[in-house]
Amino acid sequence: MRVAGGDAKGRRLKGAVSPGTRATTERVRAAIFNILDPEQYQGGRVLDLFAGSGSLGIEALSHGAGWVDFVEWDRRQSAVITNNLETTGYASQGHVHRLDVLQAVLTLPGRYDLVLLDPPYKMGGLDTLLEKIALQPGLIADAGVVIAGHSKREDLQDAYGGLRLTSHRRYGDNVVDFFVHEQNSNNPKPQDASIDLAEGSNPGSDADAPW
Repeated sequence: MRVAGGDAKGRRLKGAVSPGTRATTERVRAAIFNILDPEQYQGGRVLDLFAGSGSLGIEALSHGAGWVDFVEWDRRQSAVITNNLETTGYASQGHVHRLDVLQAVLTLPGRYDLVLLDPPYKMGGLDTLLEKIALQPGLIADAGVVIAGHSKREDLQDAYGGLRLTSHRRYGDNVVDFFVHEQNSNNPKPQDASIDLAEGSNPGSDADAPW
């Protein structure tokens, strides 16, 4: 597994060491950061929930993010993230928090420009988690972006609190939804794209942590 783009493109990353942990594929990570406007996160703060290998957060750093808080419950996977930060040269721009996701949402300092989450498909309750993220005061910066990966068999709402769906992308069995945190709820219909990636979609999650 490698960093898909940015300054650290091609750098090797350690992947899953704990049962049930599966990393977001390189092609899906590349697609996410091709869609994102760099001005939405470059130099800013990023939150990587269910971080697993840390591949999504490290991708953000490689593309110019200033800081990433990685949240990973599993001890062995937390060590993998630390190692990946060191080998990619981003150890001074991130911190690994061994917390469950809900605790992290409630306690981390917030004002994140970008929130990334690709939870285990078998977890369930993604609607509830997104609602808590949307309603947590100060967690997301104005015009901040939340990106949620999930199975195509799970449908998410178009809005959670101040979060509004702006883009819905499908990659094989994988779906990636883009939400923007804003006050104005009168948004155009979100973009919908179905793309079949030959390498295959993320078969599960980038972590298998409780929340």
